[in-house]
Order: sequence, then structure tokens, then C-alpha cells
Amino acid sequence: MEIPAGDWVLRPWREGDEPALVKYANNRNIWINLKDLFPHPYTMEDAEAWVQSQKDRDPPTNFAIANADEAIGAIGLRLLGDVHRRSAEVGYWLGEPFWGQGITTHALRALTEHAFATFDLVRLEAFVKEWNPASARVLEKCGFTLEARLRKRVTKDGHTVDQLLYALVREQARSAASGGVR
Repeated sequence: MEIPAGDWVLRPWREGDEPALVKYANNRNIWINLKDLFPHPYTMEDAEAWVQSQKDRDPPTNFAIANADEAIGAIGLRLLGDVHRRSAEVGYWLGEPFWGQGITTHALRALTEHAFATFDLVRLEAFVKEWNPASARVLEKCGFTLEARLRKRVTKDGHTVDQLLYALVREQARSAASGGVR
């Protein structure tokens, strides 16, 4: 299963992605914007464990962002449960050599469409550290709305900072798809 995303595709992780995953994920500029569950340094063992953990997921919720040659980033959904069962958290990262080319925007639009078409979701949400305006802009370009500034919510690399909560509800996604959001 491949999901078109501009000149790139979203596809399930597969054996053979490990070297590219290490090449791009082992980067402090990536790690600083992610949860502490994302290891740093990022080793071949980490990559092998990740690819193995994604094997045989049906339907997949985590995807490689790939060009014709290799995986260059990651994007995925964390389906929430209990009373939040119709919501999912989105997360993504892109290899630093590919920043500033609109790739993440294409990937997030594709994931958003896929998520609402595949799962019984009414809401997607994403959390951004205050020091990452580029990620906030990607979300805004994809129709997500800033809902809250969560003061002093996260501690990363010894710094406790605000976190921004963005969300997109199904009705907004339909409006964005029909040209209502740019």
C-alpha cells in the first residue's frame, strides 16, 4: 500500500529501510523536536527494532516518507482510546537535507486524507514545541487550527517549554479539501 504525497509516497516501513532510517534519524535537530521515546543517538539496532515493530500492522498507522530511492522521513498516527477513541495524534519528522521543500506538507495532507477515510476518526491533533515554528506552519497549511498553548508542558534537553496543541476535525478537513483552507 502506497499513499501518493506529491512527488513522494507514504508507505509502510520495510526491511531494507534501516540504513536510511539511521542516516536521517541520527540527528540532534530531529531528536530535539520529538518525544524522548525517540532515541538519540539513533543506532542500527534502533532502526531494526522500529522496522520490526511495524511489520504486519494492518492497517498500518506509521509510514515512511519516501522518494524513489529511500525513506527520508516518517509520519504516523497514534490512535487514541477510551473516550478519545475517535481521535488520533499525528507526528512526523523529515531528514534535514529535505527541509524547506514542502515535503512534510504534502505528506501530512496525504496522511490526513488517509486517516479520515480509513479510520472512524473525527479529530486529528498534533503537539508542537514552542521553538518549532516550521512544524506549526506545516500544520496550519494543512488546515489544522491552534487550539491551545499548554504552558510549561514539556521538558526536552533540560528545557521546560510551552507546547502548542493543533487540531483538525473532519468538517475542517472537508473544507480544506474543497479549497476552503490554504
